[in-house]
This record gives sequence, structure tokens and C-alpha cells, in this order.
Amino acid sequence: MSAPENSELQAGGNRVAVITVNYHSEHYLQQCLTALARQSYQPDRVVVVDNGSNPDRLDEILGGYPRVELLRMPENVGFASGNNRAVDHITDCRWIVLLNVDTIPEPDWLKALMDAANRHPECVFFGSLLMIANSPELIDGTGDVYHCSGRAWRRDHGEPVARGHLATSGTVAPCAAAAMYRYDAWVAAGGLDDSYFCYLEDIDLGLRLQLAGHKFLHVPESVVYHVGSAVTRRHSPHYVYHGQRNLVWTFVKNMPGRLFWKYLPQHLLLNLLSVVWFIFRGRGLSVLRAKWGALRGLPRAWRQRQAIQKSRQISVEEFDRLLAHGLAGLLRGSQAPSP
Repeated sequence: MSAPENSELQAGGNRVAVITVNYHSEHYLQQCLTALARQSYQPDRVVVVDNGSNPDRLDEILGGYPRVELLRMPENVGFASGNNRAVDHITDCRWIVLLNVDTIPEPDWLKALMDAANRHPECVFFGSLLMIANSPELIDGTGDVYHCSGRAWRRDHGEPVARGHLATSGTVAPCAAAAMYRYDAWVAAGGLDDSYFCYLEDIDLGLRLQLAGHKFLHVPESVVYHVGSAVTRRHSPHYVYHGQRNLVWTFVKNMPGRLFWKYLPQHLLLNLLSVVWFIFRGRGLSVLRAKWGALRGLPRAWRQRQAIQKSRQISVEEFDRLLAHGLAGLLRGSQAPSP
């Protein structure tokens, strides 16, 4: 993926593209597109990436939204690669917004993100306030936390809205269910890692952007209702395999310098706790396959690590301050990582 010329970005001004990846989720897609059509700040482009769903039903739905562009994948290439292919298709927008198919954004959702980008030119990626669609008084997440062991979770998940955090501090990245990235920063960072397929790819990208010296902002005025795990059930074999495999790669690629060796014992303990946890939950085969897959991918992850760390723009101490620490965060590792 190569960056466009500066003149091309400038010509794009504040143009924004919204991307949603669909995989047999037509029952969610229609309500998502309807909510997009009602935005007070209309996106310049809306791209639906289809990963091999029912073409007749998809064409029927998209017939009601003539502005929506469709990119058909020959097979299910996953969330990460699907979004990357859409960004490859978009070179005339300054901002890229990822929006899960199982979301319903409020009418001022995109306006709040764009207002935040205008107020904070020092930030290049932004996250929305996610609410639980089936329990709209409860928070789904206010940004993602990354523990020094490699454990990641959504901050404030399950909390009432009155108890939710408004500040960005304590989080490292937005959940990609509703997140906005500046195009040039996305391209320079390499976008999402195709090899992840799904889960933790947003944390990985967020950490890489942080290491490159970029800043993240949580935007609580930008509200989205999120079903969550609508396509792949929580704790399903698919969920366990990709989440537990990608957990290892994310730590190896992004933990800088001496922090890698300092926190490696905690990371190994986290993996052990996760294996025990999922064995007792009847997912032993999935988690063992995940860890074997992680080991097989370590040479590639280590090569990526070398490139990432070589271009690091913040100090080890600055990165460490972004992380969560302590036993409580490590013990959360007995559960699956947040997607």
C-alpha cells in the first residue's frame, strides 16, 4: 500500500469514507446503512466490502442505497483484509472510518468525530462511545486498554453510561467497531495486519500508531449502538482461535526494547492462564491450536517487530505509561480478549 501524493490528500480536504465489512450479516447491514443515510454529517463515500455473502439478498438491500459502493471479495478474507482492500480502493479521502455491520450510529455520530478531528489536529485516530445495542443504558466500550502482559479489553464494558470515562487517558486505541483514522497515518503504518484475519487487529494497529508518535482521542459525543460478536459468537472456536493466536503476535510485534523482556514472564503466564481457562470451558482444542499457530507465525511477527521498533518515535518510558499494569489486569487474561 503506497501513500498518495500530498497534493492528492490536500485536494481531498476533509473528505471522509465509511467502510463496513459484511459476511452473511444482511439482517444487520440494512439498519446500519439506514443509520448512515440519516447522519447529519454525510460521508463522501460509503463502501461495503462483502466477504462472500448471498449476492441476491445483498443486491436487494443495496438497491435502496444508490450512493453505496460495493466491493465483492471472492471469499471470506476476514475483517482485517476486507478493510485493507477497501482502503486500497479509496485514495481521495483524508479520513477513513471503520464501522461494524452490527452497529447503529446516532445521527450526530460522524459529525462528532469530524468536529473532534478539527479541534484536535494533533490526533490522527479517534474512537466512538460504544453502547450495548440490546441494553442501551450500558456501555460496550470507551476505548481499548492494553495490559503489559498482552491482555486487551474494552474499558467500561457493561458499566452504566453515568460511570463511563470521558477522557482518553488509560486507553491505547479505539475499538474498530467504530473508529476513524487519518488516511496518510493508516498507510504509513501499513493498515491492519492481514494475517490476523479478525480480532485484536485494531489494538495492533493502535499500538503501531502510538509507537510512530501519533495520538489517539476518545470522542464520547460520538455514539454508536453495537450488537457485538454478531457474526462470530463470543467464545466460539473461531473467536478463541484468532483471539488467542493474535494476542501473542501483538505482544511480540509491539512491546519495545527492554519492556519486551521485562513483561515476557507476565505474557507467558497470561498464555498459560488462558489455556487453562479455555480447557475448562470446553475449548481446549481451539486454544491449543491458537498457541501452535502463534508459534508458527513467530518468525514473521519477529521480522515485523524489527521494522516497527526501528521506526519507533516515542521513548520506552512513554510507551510504558500507555499500558495498564498490576495483577487485576493480568487475571483478566483468563477470559478471551475483546475483539
